[in-house]
Amino acid sequence: MTIRLTGLTAATHTPFDANGWVNLNAVEKQAERLLHDRVSAAFICGSTGESHSLTTEERLSLAQRWSGVIRGTDLRLVVHVGSNCLSDAKTLATHAESVGAHAIAALAPSYFKPKSIASLVECCKEIAAAASRTPFYYYDIPSMTGVSLSVPEFLEAAADAVPTIAGVKFSNPDLMAYQRCVQLHNGRFDMPWGTDECLLAALAVGAVGAVGSSYNFAANIYHEVISALGEGDLPRARQAQFRSVQLIELLAGFGYMAASKAVMGMLGIDVGPPRLPHEKLSAKRTEDLRSRLERLGFFDRGKR
Repeated sequence: MTIRLTGLTAATHTPFDANGWVNLNAVEKQAERLLHDRVSAAFICGSTGESHSLTTEERLSLAQRWSGVIRGTDLRLVVHVGSNCLSDAKTLATHAESVGAHAIAALAPSYFKPKSIASLVECCKEIAAAASRTPFYYYDIPSMTGVSLSVPEFLEAAADAVPTIAGVKFSNPDLMAYQRCVQLHNGRFDMPWGTDECLLAALAVGAVGAVGSSYNFAANIYHEVISALGEGDLPRARQAQFRSVQLIELLAGFGYMAASKAVMGMLGIDVGPPRLPHEKLSAKRTEDLRSRLERLGFFDRGKR
């Protein structure tokens, strides 16, 4: 099944209100920001969306809301449906297809982990079969799941076993494995890159699209990386990529999830604080973050 997530796909935050409940009313502003920033798709309920801190019912409601908000726009919708419980994952997959998602994706189970390629393929096969008309992406992020099975070998095994497999959301810094996947079966698989601070390296070896959290609020930086490389201006591309590195390092120093949600608030899109076990930013820390972002020139760049 063919689909290409070209350009930037934002891994969106799940918006919460002050009491920690999912705030579906914020989705419209999130989508407006993505459209304004020329982001091509929203990847919802993933790592940035705190999926494992959500109930199944909350995830269903988010998919329903996003599908309604983007209807009639150019924004595409990818719904992450992965779960430690495969039954829940299948429920989420079936629902995503019913509301018109352009694709679904799934992490490997991460508590009882698949120990072999065959086991991982079987997990993906079950989930994908629950949405048999919708392209399926395996979401590889070993730093979070602890599953470090070979992605090229997975794709070789899944090519026929999972009829709807479109590719892999590759949130893994292994560029050698990534190149093998890009070249596999004459480029059959879509391989959106998932590490924002290394986008330039991935583009150099064949990436045509990327999924990332910082595309919610700093898409202009990455558009510049892409356009500069396309124009053959490698120094400008490197400079833009280094701005990404500086931004990501700054946010990580404050606790990335809380800091990235705080940045959204600074831009007028209130997605609330994260849920535990992520820690919230105090008012003082939030103000310190704003000051350091201003020194970095982040808000000036946002205006351009």
